[in-house]
Amino acid sequence: MKTDRTLVIIPVYNEQSTIARVIETLQSYGLDRIRVVDNGSIDRSGAIASAAGAEVLSEPIPGYGQACWRGLQNLSPGIEWILFCDGDGSDDLSQLPSFFTQQSDFDLILGDRGATPAGREVMTPVQLFGNQLATFLIRLGWGESYRDLGPMRLIRRSALDSIQMQDRAFGWTVEMQVRAIECQLRIVELPVGYFPRQGGKSKISGTLSGSFKAGSTILSTIGRLLLRRWRRQQEDRAVPNDTDNLILLSLSAFLLGLGTLLMVPYGDFAQAEAVPQFWLGSSVMSLGFIFSWLLRSVPGVWFWVIAIALRGFLSVMYPGNDIWRYLWEGYIQNLGFSPYEFAPNAPELVPYHTQWHSLINHPDTSAIYPPLAQWGFRSLSAIAPSVLLFKLSFILTDLLTCWLLSVRFGYLSATFYAWNPLILYSFAGGAHYDTWFILPLVAAWFLFDIPQSQTENKQAGVWGIRPHSNLIESTHEPEPPGIRLCRQPKTPFWFCSALFLGISIAIKWMSLPILSFLTWRAWRKAGIKTAAIVILCGLLPLILAALPFCSGTECPLIPTGSVFVSHGRSAEFVPYLLGKVWQASRDANWIYLIPLGVSGLWILWKFKQFRPFAESYFFALLVLSPIVHAWYFTWLVPFAVASRNMGTYWMSVGVFVYFALPYREALGRENWSLTSSERWFLWLPLVLGGLMSIWQSRGFDIRRNLH
Repeated sequence: MKTDRTLVIIPVYNEQSTIARVIETLQSYGLDRIRVVDNGSIDRSGAIASAAGAEVLSEPIPGYGQACWRGLQNLSPGIEWILFCDGDGSDDLSQLPSFFTQQSDFDLILGDRGATPAGREVMTPVQLFGNQLATFLIRLGWGESYRDLGPMRLIRRSALDSIQMQDRAFGWTVEMQVRAIECQLRIVELPVGYFPRQGGKSKISGTLSGSFKAGSTILSTIGRLLLRRWRRQQEDRAVPNDTDNLILLSLSAFLLGLGTLLMVPYGDFAQAEAVPQFWLGSSVMSLGFIFSWLLRSVPGVWFWVIAIALRGFLSVMYPGNDIWRYLWEGYIQNLGFSPYEFAPNAPELVPYHTQWHSLINHPDTSAIYPPLAQWGFRSLSAIAPSVLLFKLSFILTDLLTCWLLSVRFGYLSATFYAWNPLILYSFAGGAHYDTWFILPLVAAWFLFDIPQSQTENKQAGVWGIRPHSNLIESTHEPEPPGIRLCRQPKTPFWFCSALFLGISIAIKWMSLPILSFLTWRAWRKAGIKTAAIVILCGLLPLILAALPFCSGTECPLIPTGSVFVSHGRSAEFVPYLLGKVWQASRDANWIYLIPLGVSGLWILWKFKQFRPFAESYFFALLVLSPIVHAWYFTWLVPFAVASRNMGTYWMSVGVFVYFALPYREALGRENWSLTSSERWFLWLPLVLGGLMSIWQSRGFDIRRNLH
């Protein structure tokens, strides 16, 4: 124990009834170098501390961080460690020996009050909520799992010097922990007890105004640190005098913009001349997109200007025909009808037909979209059943996904999503609502996976700042099972991840099997109780959204008897091949649940992280599904930003062959099915590229292979 080289700093404010006992307890553990910083007390706190043997400093400027900063001034050369604790008797100082035993292995040793029953019981609801919110934001911003922002902490002096603390208020603790991550310190959190405050009045949890002030300071500190890191990343990403990169960037932007402008007037595929012109625009866009694969860097301004401008141009494009069903189902909900009970052509709805009613696809089929999507349709239609309004909501959601991906992987990698012609057309041009379910799906992924591979962290942004986590778990044994559960850094984030996944499920059914992955991982890591909570969190949004549409024992959320669901086909791959040798399979879509289930079990056994599981699942789903549309391939694109899956790269430029279907329909040909050559053109790049990426070690880095 290095107690003789440890300085204790105790900020106090009107704590005369407790400070002497705190000092005596510290001295009993061999800590004789104790500084009490009197932060404007009007009682005898300073005098009592001095009489107890502490060095007393006065700091008239109020603020927890200000008092801590004052205590750090004029340190003697022999001090190697700094211990911070409170003077109100709430810290359980009996845990200090466990802190000292960790000094050789760690730079920052933190007390985790929530890891002990006594600590959880004493902490106020304000403290618990504030801790959860702040640690959640740190997790999102820096990819590390803290569990507490408690006052008791032991830090190496040299580490504290490297942190360069700036905050002088309630943001002191959160700044120290965030900066510790950025400085790559070795960090550990140890379970500590916590007692009711034994003297004075808390400036944070004692009053509503104090709680609000402290919470605002902590949140603003996190925001300031995020902004500072973002600015530093922009400077680091800048490539001065990189003429070749600037030329490529300009060429890519020009072709993407030109292709978009060529595409915009030709969104109405009912016109026979539209699709060839649409293909011309998509081809030019794809060429610009391919040039973006050669870039070595992308400044943030370029990234956002191009991403927003392209979506803005496409917002005026004539939409795909799914939008009319979205508008209709939202419209009739506001009239008091359930879209699950009444198909668009239902006789009861004839008096409410609109001018665009004839444009609704599958008018004899009731709603197939999950209930939370229906609530979205209803909310937007309550404002106005407007195509532009729906498009703007899809664009905003899509830009949020761009932001998440750019923050985690950097602008260069995120261009694969943000500038992807398939993404751009599907959401901003074609107005397909799938972006609503992609955003919470990506959020669930980021909450579950901490970036650990060098591959993922090459372009890592704020969310993944180094190859390996440095928030190291304590290895003390034995520990009670409850403590071990609390000490698992991902336990609370399983629940958050499951909740976001649940929102995705309630918007589009396709992400439901991913809940089995979260449940399985929770069961393996934390036990059946945690797995049960994960299931509950994952199903809760769906249950709550579905309740208004259900009555008694009936809950008709999927029209299983419709042709569209039972045996509708258009651009499928494996079912098409199987249909060549087994004619009966063409009228039985349900049989593909069997190979999909087998594939799901295999990838469930193989993968331990969200991204590879989800990406493999969606790949298997698309390949095996009998119902496939071009915009379904957007489900793979966010994950390819991380995996750099070669198949998804090439699929993104070849997928537009799908629009041969509406082209033939516009020409008067009734066969709504791709030809064999069109089908191979659509699927071969995805399948071969996907298999190649599986064969490659930990994903295919297309940028590395192109340079």
